Amino acid sequence: MRFAVGLTRRALAPVLVLAFAAAAPAAAAAERWVGAWAASQQVPEPRNALAAEAMTDATLRQVVQVTAGGPRLRVRLSNLFGTEPLTFSAVRVARPLRPGASAIDPSTDRPVTFSGRAQVVVPAGAEYVSDPVELPVKPLTSLAISYHLPRAPAVQTGHPGSRTTTFVARGMRVSDAELPPDALKVVRWHQISGVDVPAQAKSAAIVAFGDSITDGFGVGPDRNERWPDFLAQRLQSDPSTRHLSVLNHGLGGNRLLLDGLGPNGLARFDRDVLGQSGVRYVIILAGVNDIGFFKPDDPADPNARAGLAPALIGAYRQMVARARERGVKVIGATILPFGRTPTYKPTSAHEADRQAVNAWIRRPGNFDAVIDFDAVMRDPARPDHLRPELDSGDQLHPSIAGYRAMAEAVPLELFRR
Repeated sequence: MRFAVGLTRRALAPVLVLAFAAAAPAAAAAERWVGAWAASQQVPEPRNALAAEAMTDATLRQVVQVTAGGPRLRVRLSNLFGTEPLTFSAVRVARPLRPGASAIDPSTDRPVTFSGRAQVVVPAGAEYVSDPVELPVKPLTSLAISYHLPRAPAVQTGHPGSRTTTFVARGMRVSDAELPPDALKVVRWHQISGVDVPAQAKSAAIVAFGDSITDGFGVGPDRNERWPDFLAQRLQSDPSTRHLSVLNHGLGGNRLLLDGLGPNGLARFDRDVLGQSGVRYVIILAGVNDIGFFKPDDPADPNARAGLAPALIGAYRQMVARARERGVKVIGATILPFGRTPTYKPTSAHEADRQAVNAWIRRPGNFDAVIDFDAVMRDPARPDHLRPELDSGDQLHPSIAGYRAMAEAVPLELFRR
């Protein structure tokens, strides 16, 4: 090893010690962040993808609801499934004026920078976190994120189940107080995956991890009536839990064991749960699509059905172990009934699998805690069916009243310790 003239190894050692000592206070003073909003990412299926021309020289304005507040924020852009670098010419944030509209309050419009620069190139397969933006936000309020793309991504990254209106307009319009009336309107998010705020002394995030039931299937646009939304409202109404945020990592059609609509749950668990800022709790409600869509005549092994419940339990064990290693409290939620839903055309074998998995979830010690959604949502007269008053009509997804009942069934004591 070569050293600068006049510095021996012995003389250099104190210099290195001093350098590390000088850097230590700066590292210790680094701001801690907690997730305020997040969404799981996937490659949008063709019906949920934007045409390439719509994303070329285009401004996208997207609205999210934060579940934690703070004096500043930072935004996470995503090119997670992109196959080449993606350029964002400019990014801005502001408060929207009303639900379902592109209008923003110009006095709140702020530039978003990345290492001090307005433009950022996000590598293929990567996400990028912005510099802090001095814009105060309050819990349960909305934030408009606007960005300009000079060129469409070769492979899009997004979240089809936004239940929130996104506006797409031609040209650089990120600072416009309102986008043109002919702006394209779609109900999905594109290339954004998170918003963080500075953490306070007790701040922590709860991740709701699951499929379309957590993603809010059936909720109308711009209404924020998913069960994690109602849970966030409960937390904010109680002084003892106002330090907690809720991050919805539900993904419609998602399965634990197989890819489908998005990566399988086990594959995305580290990113969508353990990789979230300030996460301390996770509620896992997953597996219904694995059971419902299982076709015993597909595998070569005629006894494959007997291996489904053990395979799901194995996936749960993996997630529990990973969460505990990171100091995250892992809460299991029982799978809701789905008898006679036309989505699956279930048989007695489907119900047997659901009962077997739920029995394991309820068993003490397998999870750190359990939320028995099955007990709350099942019809007492037909336990393999949803309660009629909590059913959306498809005998699989809850109604808005059902989502509210699910949120009410979550004991807040789980998060007070």
